[in-house]
Order: sequence, then structure tokens, then C-alpha cells
Amino acid sequence: MKHTGPERYYLVREDILPEGVLKTVQAKELLARGEVKTIHDAVEQVGLSRSAFYKYKDGIHALNKLERERIVTISMDLEHRSGILSRVLALIANLEGNVLTIHQTIPLQGMANVVISVETSMMGEEIRQILDRLQSQEGVKRAMIIGQGS
Repeated sequence: MKHTGPERYYLVREDILPEGVLKTVQAKELLARGEVKTIHDAVEQVGLSRSAFYKYKDGIHALNKLERERIVTISMDLEHRSGILSRVLALIANLEGNVLTIHQTIPLQGMANVVISVETSMMGEEIRQILDRLQSQEGVKRAMIIGQGS
């Protein structure tokens, strides 16, 4: 079934999940721990077909993994000059942030608003330090958090 519309999530007790979904989680855990090197080895070890693994792998995550992931939405006002957004994205990447979405308005009076959602679980710095570094970038007139959570 092809999913359309906004994503919806459910918290489901493990014992009522279908076997294919549970085995997908087991295979992903084997891969994450480095106990197996390939998807082929992982699915073979848990007794799952590769097609079932690929069907479920992007839709099932252990809750403890989701708890560690943090998504921060940052709104910035940027001067409309070549390379400023690129430097902002490079700064986020250098801090180990993973940009999930970017929305930029059409520049008006030399300024554009950019809203970026960043997955921050790998970032070593506090979000306040990240905002300070963003605001110190040339061409960034304002940076503020407008959303936080997972």
C-alpha cells in the first residue's frame, strides 16, 4: 500500500507486530551492532526475505533510537547574496547536523527567510552555541529556534 498524505505514527506493543516487522528490527540491530556485514547476512540470520526487509526497513525504528534523535527547526533571515545559504548549510554539516528540510522565501528588500529542520542527535554542541555560530556567520541577520522535538 502506497502511503499518501502526512505521516502518522503509532506506538505499538511488540507482541502484536507481524513477524516480518519484528525480524526487520532484529536484522537492523545486527547490522547496527556490526555483528553482520551485509543485509544478506542479516536477513539470513533472522530468517527473513530481503524483499520483506526492504519493505519495512525505513518504516520501523526502535523507540530508544527515536528518543535519541532530536529535530530542531531554525528560522533565519539571510541577506540575499550569493553563497550565504551555502555557508550556513556547510556550518551545519561541519557540526554533524543533518539537514532534513529547507524552505526559503523569495527575497524582499534584500532579505530572505529560510526555515531549516535539522536532525541534531550527532551534534556535540548545545543548540544555543549552534545559534550563536549561525548568527555570527556573515549575511545571517537573525537565527532562532521555532520548533524542537522528535
